[in-house]
Amino acid sequence: MSTGRASAIIASGTMVSRILGFVKAGMLAAAIGQSFSQSAAAFGLANQLPNNVYALVAGGVMSAVLVPQIVKASKAKDGGESYVSKILTLGGTVFLLLTIVATIAAPFLVQIYAVSAGEDGRGFSDGQMALAIGLAYWCMPQILFYAIYTLLGEIYNARSQFGPYTWAPVANNVIGIAGLAVFMLLFGEAETNKSLDVWDADRVMWLGIITTGAVAVQALVLVLFFRRTGMRFRLDFGWRGVGLRATGKSAMWLFGIVIIGQIKGLVQSRVASMGDEANILTMQNAWYVFSLPHSIIAVSIAIAYFTRMSHHANDGEIGKIRSDLSGALRGVGMLTTIAAIMVAVVAPPLARIFEQGYAGSIAMSWVIWAFLVCAVAYSAEYVIQRVFFALGDTRTAFLYACVSMFVTFALLWWASTLPAVWIIAGTALAVSIANLVSASVWLVLVRRKIGPFGFRLVAWRHVQYLLYAIPAGAVGFAVVWAMGGYVDGGFGTINKPAGVITCIVAGAAMAVVYFGILFLTRNPDFRSTVDLVVGRLRRGRA
Repeated sequence: MSTGRASAIIASGTMVSRILGFVKAGMLAAAIGQSFSQSAAAFGLANQLPNNVYALVAGGVMSAVLVPQIVKASKAKDGGESYVSKILTLGGTVFLLLTIVATIAAPFLVQIYAVSAGEDGRGFSDGQMALAIGLAYWCMPQILFYAIYTLLGEIYNARSQFGPYTWAPVANNVIGIAGLAVFMLLFGEAETNKSLDVWDADRVMWLGIITTGAVAVQALVLVLFFRRTGMRFRLDFGWRGVGLRATGKSAMWLFGIVIIGQIKGLVQSRVASMGDEANILTMQNAWYVFSLPHSIIAVSIAIAYFTRMSHHANDGEIGKIRSDLSGALRGVGMLTTIAAIMVAVVAPPLARIFEQGYAGSIAMSWVIWAFLVCAVAYSAEYVIQRVFFALGDTRTAFLYACVSMFVTFALLWWASTLPAVWIIAGTALAVSIANLVSASVWLVLVRRKIGPFGFRLVAWRHVQYLLYAIPAGAVGFAVVWAMGGYVDGGFGTINKPAGVITCIVAGAAMAVVYFGILFLTRNPDFRSTVDLVVGRLRRGRA
């Protein structure tokens, strides 16, 4: 499968999934509230615990280890089928045991991830702690289902079968949306459920089943379509003889990254639990909004390029890896720059979709703006790391993670000293600054690893993208201002539908200006993207 076609499949599936995920997040906020909601903060913490494990796994461990190994194993007589059976059996066993242990340890995990309220009132109350523990029992099984999804998904990716892996989250979101609709019919909406007093065993059970059941369906989709990989799975506990030792060497360093990531996540969660008004769920949904462009653009392009770079690395073609990196960074930068400007401009009406009023919208907007500081750098770092993983170099990532951990800790400590109403925004800004530092270091590391890859051209194109995005952003700002998106009681923030309309109108205006400038200036990256899309449409008609 060509890189262009793979990117198109991944981007389309991710876009649909993210749109539905956006709807699901909005419905969750409508069901239990977000900012100013104690129950929302408790759910945010409980649901974050299994998601932390998934984010770490999907962020590098399995993809970095499995894809290169599966590519190598595919050259065996059985096409890698024996290797896949062994690695699935091993991974399933490990994560089943991990899920059991984590579920039993749910009360302990909640207590170490959240700060109990002290004399100053900052932190989780006893009622919030109890609700978070009850929800965590139901959420912890997600670890196993996320692991199955990731394990199978990396096999799909290595076999260039990108469709099921990309579209499975759509099923997750559809089930989640339907489940939350039933929840609101049974138990009411945020005005009722934001209070801790109404949360009985039935409410906890239903929300837990809805949340975890949706993730289980996501994993089931990949199980049902597994034959599309051209492989058959059988339980195989003979974990020797097909290169698992090489996998273990790579995983050893990445396991260290997991530990470091867990420590960073723990500290970040404890700091965020001290926030007032905006809370952990506010930060999670703000991150979701921030990561939309990254998920649709950077991940889609990087996954497709990563498989190709793994093949180039296996063949020793470093020059082609340099070319892939340069092209991926330029393409990702062209789209993430304008996406970041768009999100920044429409943040208040966009936040109104999640919040119950203008005050909550502004509280969430500050968190979104803080995250957007590192939008372009975050996606660039993601692409660069794929080069190291394709080359089987996980040691560098571990050594740098050790250094970056202390940078993150220092910034999170600063955030913890802020007034309670600013702690969540401060935590988001701390994460952004840490990512900016990290991306700068990775640029130096990748040049040392593969040699010059055309950084001057990449940097110049990014400057151009920013210059083009500024007038587009100004037009969008004027539209949002005219539609009352920045004032209490204005049309843009008066209710959720008005917020959606304001975002669409302003977003369309910014897109026309930005891509119009790219067209008029004959930007090569833009033209190559258009040529790719037009070429595919023509082939489709034929």
